[in-house]
Amino acid sequence: MIGTPRLAASLAIAAVLLGGCSQSTAAPEIPVAPIPIEDPAPAPPPAPAPSPSGAQPRLAAEPAQIADDLVADELALRDPSTPEPALVAAARRQQAAYRAIGRNPDWDAIARERIPADLLFAYDRNVDARRQLNAMAPPRPNTLPPWRIVAPAPAEELLGYYREAEAATGVDWNYLAAINLIETRLGSIAGVSTAGAQGPMQFMPQTWAAYGRGDVNAPRDAIMAAGRYLAESGFATNRDRALFAYNNANAYVRAVSDYAAVLGADPAAFAGYYRWDVYYYTTAGEVLLPIGFAESTRIPVADYLATHPQ
Repeated sequence: MIGTPRLAASLAIAAVLLGGCSQSTAAPEIPVAPIPIEDPAPAPPPAPAPSPSGAQPRLAAEPAQIADDLVADELALRDPSTPEPALVAAARRQQAAYRAIGRNPDWDAIARERIPADLLFAYDRNVDARRQLNAMAPPRPNTLPPWRIVAPAPAEELLGYYREAEAATGVDWNYLAAINLIETRLGSIAGVSTAGAQGPMQFMPQTWAAYGRGDVNAPRDAIMAAGRYLAESGFATNRDRALFAYNNANAYVRAVSDYAAVLGADPAAFAGYYRWDVYYYTTAGEVLLPIGFAESTRIPVADYLATHPQ
């Protein structure tokens, strides 16, 4: 959020401290012929079972298999022939895998070696972004926030707004997209932060008064204002300083830069980010808040999970 100290919580940090749900899926046994002519080929592992709507994706139990599944999902997300239902499933598993790996540095030696060279750049930065954001805030109390979770604006529309802001202000589109991703999951979170920040790019009222034009909750108006703010903060000459002015935390600067680097190297990565879920990190664990979640007051996590199993 713009112009706030590190410990002032924003929608962004709550949304990005994401949790994993690890469920094992055992491979079927391979029958052995009485007199085999040659060793049977090992059966491929079963595809991950789809998760119910509103439930966290199920990951394999072992980090090696999580990494292998992540590679398959990364490739599916970059394949223009992948149908929409498969894109959604791949993006949700991708997100869950990165947050699980991000929370388990002891997996690094196992998981990273299974990533092909052409995906290592994106892998390393996604994992690092997760760890930077994880470090920024502790789990919230055992309640869920008074938010609404809505579908983001269409992907092409958002990409158009980022490009328009880049042309008008000189702030690279991928940095605006990374901020939008971190702050409100590309506008999926509708609500005011505990510090009072508003809209998809999380403006404090006094900052919006100086840089905003139009509606703080409108994606185009907010993205354009973010471009103006970053440009005025010296983005052209010192990106890190401008990002730090947006949110006063070095970990935030690094996380934004990580996601922006992934998008800059491969704009197709936006397809995955666009389909990511919203999670809220609480003392009772990490809770997925699906599109349609709407609360006007804080509610106990246990009450929500009783009717929305994860």
